[in-house]
Amino acid sequence: MVSQIVKIQGMMDPHVHLRGMDWSHKGTFASETAAALAGGYTAVLDMPNTPPPTVNRAALNRKLDEIGRQAYCDWGVFFGASQEDNVAEFDRAFVHVCGMKVYADATTGTLLVNDPVLLEKLYSTWPDGKPVAFHAEGETIETVLKLVRRYRKPVHFCHISTAEEINLLMTAKEARLPVTVGVTPHHLFLTEDDARVLGPKGLMKPGLKSKGDQRALWLAIDWGIVDVIESDHAPHTLQEKASANPPYGVPGLETTLPLLGLAVQQERLSLDRLVALVATNPRRIFGVPSNAGTYTVVDLASQYVIAPGICARRAAGRRSRGWRGGPGAGSVDSRAEGLRRRKHSRPRRVRRESVRLDSIGSSKWRT
Repeated sequence: MVSQIVKIQGMMDPHVHLRGMDWSHKGTFASETAAALAGGYTAVLDMPNTPPPTVNRAALNRKLDEIGRQAYCDWGVFFGASQEDNVAEFDRAFVHVCGMKVYADATTGTLLVNDPVLLEKLYSTWPDGKPVAFHAEGETIETVLKLVRRYRKPVHFCHISTAEEINLLMTAKEARLPVTVGVTPHHLFLTEDDARVLGPKGLMKPGLKSKGDQRALWLAIDWGIVDVIESDHAPHTLQEKASANPPYGVPGLETTLPLLGLAVQQERLSLDRLVALVATNPRRIFGVPSNAGTYTVVDLASQYVIAPGICARRAAGRRSRGWRGGPGAGSVDSRAEGLRRRKHSRPRRVRRESVRLDSIGSSKWRT
């Protein structure tokens, strides 16, 4: 097969759970950022629900210290909204984070905020200039959209998974509300039928949905409703997944790009849309400039089977055994090439310089 080499500038995953700290047995900032590089990503944004949850300055300082010492790729971290009302922490945390994450529906950890009064206070008080990412499902999305209509603060809806949710967000976008939409590879490539076969390895939040919901996600990508494909990388050990109380979450940093490459090969996705969904749009939404010397090289004509033992990361709760993937960035040569061309000598925290809030994505950045 003739090679079809392409270069993707500045892939960034804005939705990962890198573990480390109290969950270092599942993965470390070193192992998971290495997995990001192996999967083609040059930057990742870490969610706040790994214990200790990133809801105060002490926990934030611990995370910044550990990830700063261990990371192999560029990174940013989210601050977490707390059910104990941590508004007083916002000003001190703001400069150090890429945004705030609000868990308005059940998730891993202790950060669920389901009091509507507190939800409004947290969202409305978050300082202007950095987005608020929401875990919201079903009717909760309508609750969040009411707040967006009132306060007009940019919101990124994470891991949208149903046709109903797509319809709500399509209407919101038609009304020019400042919202963006992320979907995951597992909701694009798996359904509830697969969940019965995968068992605990297919357990995540939101759960796998119907084939109709899956079709709606692909249509939403085609129509431009979806802005980002995010891995929601959330590793656990095989022992934990096989336990009587298996945790929610699946890894995805090393399999997202190959699966999307397969979609390009199958003409379900154009190359331009792939680049927008994994690089251009996430950087625009979260205000992260791209370094011209940092990129991923892939061969769109290649294929391989995603099987146990080929991934670089340490935790083994992989859901993708036997899947056929398209192009990958996992070879040592392509990773080394990207690292040699970095204009900075070590991984750095991504930073937003300034932003206009009157238009989503209208930002000016330091280069």
